[in-house]
Amino acid sequence: MGGLREVAAPFVASGPSGVAVRTRLKGLTAGDEEVLRLVGAHLGSLASRDLKARCVEGLEHDSESWAVRKRGLTGVSSSRWAGSITKATHDQWALARRGQAAHIQGLEAGIRTIAHRLSLPVGAKGTRRVPGGYRSAHEWFHKTRRLRVLEDRLGRVRADRDAGRVRVVCGGRRLARTGHHLAEAGLTAAQWRRRWEAGRWFFQADGESGKRFGNETIRITPEGDVSIKLPAPLAHLANAAHGRYALAGRVRFAHRGSEWADRVAANRAVAYRIHHDTGRDRWYLTASWQIPPTPTVPLEAALAHGVIGVDTNADHLAAWRLDTHGNPCGEPRRFAYDLTGSAPHRDAQVRHALTRLLHWAKACGVTAIAVEDLDFQAEKTREKHGRRRRFRQLISGMPTGRLRARLVSMADRTGMTIIAVDPAYTSKWGAQHWQKPLTSTTRKTSRHDAASIAIGRRAQGHPIRRRTTPPPHDQSDRAGHRTVQAGPGTLGREETRPRIPGPRTRCVPPDAERKRATRAPNTVRGARSDQEWVQNPLLLTE
Repeated sequence: MGGLREVAAPFVASGPSGVAVRTRLKGLTAGDEEVLRLVGAHLGSLASRDLKARCVEGLEHDSESWAVRKRGLTGVSSSRWAGSITKATHDQWALARRGQAAHIQGLEAGIRTIAHRLSLPVGAKGTRRVPGGYRSAHEWFHKTRRLRVLEDRLGRVRADRDAGRVRVVCGGRRLARTGHHLAEAGLTAAQWRRRWEAGRWFFQADGESGKRFGNETIRITPEGDVSIKLPAPLAHLANAAHGRYALAGRVRFAHRGSEWADRVAANRAVAYRIHHDTGRDRWYLTASWQIPPTPTVPLEAALAHGVIGVDTNADHLAAWRLDTHGNPCGEPRRFAYDLTGSAPHRDAQVRHALTRLLHWAKACGVTAIAVEDLDFQAEKTREKHGRRRRFRQLISGMPTGRLRARLVSMADRTGMTIIAVDPAYTSKWGAQHWQKPLTSTTRKTSRHDAASIAIGRRAQGHPIRRRTTPPPHDQSDRAGHRTVQAGPGTLGREETRPRIPGPRTRCVPPDAERKRATRAPNTVRGARSDQEWVQNPLLLTE
């Protein structure tokens, strides 16, 4: 389209490739908790030491150095504990490298924006796509200083990338900084210390197919009995055979429990992770395993029964059901959630909203849900939006990635198909073409409701504009031009038909301000008095 960016084609989102379920470890004795603390602290110190060695190696790391590190850890833990530690270390280093690359891209984008605005005169006007100059000389001066700061920061990060150097904090950088602001965080020194030590523990074991119950390190029977292979320095704490420690309590998975039991009974690989929540003083166990990806349904088959378009917002999901022709059916639905509070609370809010959405879609008989393929990583920078701080906070708080991942995973269990569409112009064009026509005295259509229709129509391959061409001989201008048939570059293609001056019938004067001609009376007596009857000797055949 002229002046607009190209809109990508919709596609069916692939299903999940893994499963993770969590339950609480109940019935633990004081001795069990003490053993768990000792094992987690010991393995955490080994994991921190191994991560330091991996970061020192940088780009010179190879399989031989990996084997050397693993052999060094085996003597102070076990072969399987050493394998889990080295694998987690490698994954952490790779994640830090990806974060480093994203940080470089953000710095480069900020430098380009500031340099462009500094090159313009002060007060120069911008457009929607290109920013203008800064408002005052005072702001211009401070932006020159910020430009130098970003350039120096970019130079340091690029040097780290070229040297293969990453900066990782075991336990989390945010928690480490919280230790310097305990009053603002509402924590005491002892509370922060317990949270910091628990965050640096390592207590996860990879599964292995063919071994007893799918995991030799953390073993859980189908009945829920848990036993742990103790590291070599802590073998004297064992209360079971072969250097193992059996916990007093039993576990039970409420979600996907039958699926987990089938895998354990068949000796298929299951990975486990033990986590301690210091705020609630509770212990949790997470089980995860891989599943074969669900075969992708063709786009045409998924849209056979219509689609539900979903617009993602900061506090709710706006949804509307569309039939196979792209027409909205019924009333719009909104599924609200509250993204304030702790991370578990926000995650639960998103999960409950998606559950209500899937239940409604199943009740409607629709098997496809269309969502926007949103990614605000390049859209929430400080340099792009400048003074619009509240807008940056708004888009930063929207859980786009987590919401889509959860929706795909939950829809896979219910047989729903998730279609991702390009988010370009959906809110603008939806409000332009659908908000006013669908607003009545009993229903107030919001901009978000109209955007959900635009998303659904784009998933179906229909244009977002609602005007379609009627049959040729049902048009008032007898198979004349309709603007919807105009080319993409034609100006005014979204507007109504232009008025053609002059009479359309013999009974309408040339200056009549009517969009549609009135029907001529059947008799002369019924004709209006201000019109003159004219007899034409020739037939109107043209």
